[in-house]
Formats: sequence, structure tokens, C-alpha cells
Amino acid sequence: MSTSPPIAPSAASSAASNTTGRLSAWLREPLLHFIVLGLVLFTVDHFLFTRADDPHTIVVGAEVDREAQQVFKASRGREANAEELAALRKIWLDNEVLYREGIALQVDKGDTGIRERVIFKALSIVDANLKRPPLDDKVLRDWFEGHRSKYDEPARFDFKEAVLSEDNSEAAARAFALALNAGTPGDAKAGLRVFKGRPKANLLQSYGEEFAKALEQAPPGEWRAQSTKDGWRVIQLDALSPGKPAEFEALHGVVLQDWTDAVMAEQRSAAVNALAKKYTVQTEGAAK
Repeated sequence: MSTSPPIAPSAASSAASNTTGRLSAWLREPLLHFIVLGLVLFTVDHFLFTRADDPHTIVVGAEVDREAQQVFKASRGREANAEELAALRKIWLDNEVLYREGIALQVDKGDTGIRERVIFKALSIVDANLKRPPLDDKVLRDWFEGHRSKYDEPARFDFKEAVLSEDNSEAAARAFALALNAGTPGDAKAGLRVFKGRPKANLLQSYGEEFAKALEQAPPGEWRAQSTKDGWRVIQLDALSPGKPAEFEALHGVVLQDWTDAVMAEQRSAAVNALAKKYTVQTEGAAK
């Protein structure tokens, strides 16, 4: 996993309410270091971290994992897995390194007790030493091709799901599909869900690969019983809009900005990692 971003500056009152909603997006885009993520988790100095007597020793206590799990669960409705928790712990560690570097550089003057401002000032010093590498059209085109999924217009699906009220076995789903094709209303069992313009990636996440593949091949207007990762569903494809490849020339400015953000984020992460080598990191037992 790529290194995780330190927090970006923001007013605490507004950032705190927006932070948790951005967690999932950040986990999908680990190079975007300036997402406002760490503020809720890691700005309460005395509550979330422990310092050893040695200023070059950082102790990652169980409180860090506990608070990270609480925020993640509030955002995603589940606990973070090992990979996600490690990413959140890395954010905290980056912020703690920046905080200590800021204190060492005495950028805390006038900001005593305002942890995020100290982190931001230290990060600003790091940013001042970053420099965008040379760029030509081939480099940018190669980056664009390597990140096409970000720019291509995905295939989109309009479909309906007739909800089974109780029994969602294969036999019940197939029997209900036959009844629907014979004229039974779609909401006869419990309800009818209508989906418009759902991209394929969303289908993969919500229903699974088998469902997405079957929906691509389904004849429009026909009710079908289909297995998903959460059980059998009864669905009807209304329309399928094919995907459309993005054109580099039309998106040149957007791609340039995205490439610049990604490259500078990598440099920023490398710079913070270099600073972290000055510290000994000790990890206590994770919270249960």
C-alpha cells in the first residue's frame, strides 16, 4: 500500500463533519495526500498519542487503533480490516512526525496546543522543498494510459430488482421470475427497486462479478433470477449504455493536474518518510 497522507489544513469545525465521509475515497486513491482525513482522528493531542521520555521515540498506543476503528465504522458501517487500519495508523504516524518536526523548528510559537496548525506549518516547510520533475507529452500520455479507469466513461446499466420478501432461495427466485414474465406486477412480493445509470464498478461492488457479467448479457425486458454475492435476486435489464474511452487531448489539462498532484504527493510522502527515520517507532498492542 502506498504511504498515507498527512492531514491538510482546514477549519476544525467544518473539516470534522466532512472527514469521515471522505475515508473510502481516500482508501481508493492513496496518492492523494491532501485529502482532509486525519483531523477527526488525530488532532486531540493528549487523548490519542503517548510520548516516551525520549523525544525521538514515538509510541503508537492502542488508543490510536481504537479511535481509528470508531471513525471508520461510523463512516463505513463496519470495522476496518488489517490493511485499512494500517493505512490509518500510517496517517497518524506521519502527522506525529510532522508535529514533532514542527515543534523542533519552533513553528509552534503562537499556536501552543493547536496541533493541526503545527502539522500544517511543518508540512508547508516540506512542500517548499518539493519540485515537479521534468515533463513531456510521452510521460503524461503514459500516465494517462496507466490510469484510464479514472477517465474512461464506464458502461452504465438501467435495471430493476423485484424484491423477495422472505424466501430468497434459487427456487423461489426462479419461480418469481417466471411469474413476473407472465404478467405479475414487479412489486407483488415486497417491493420494486429501480436503478438508473449504475456504472459497472458499482455493480461489482454491490452485487459481485457474476451478477455484473450476467446483466451485461441479459436481454432487455426479461425478468431473470440471478445469483449475487449476497444471495439470489430477481432482476430485469432495461437498458445498457456502452462505455466510452476517454480522449487524451480533450482531457489534457485535467490529466496534467492529476499527474502533478500524484507526483508531488509521492515526493511529499517520501520526504515525510525520510523525516520519520529520525525516530524510533514502538507499537503497543492493538485495541480489541
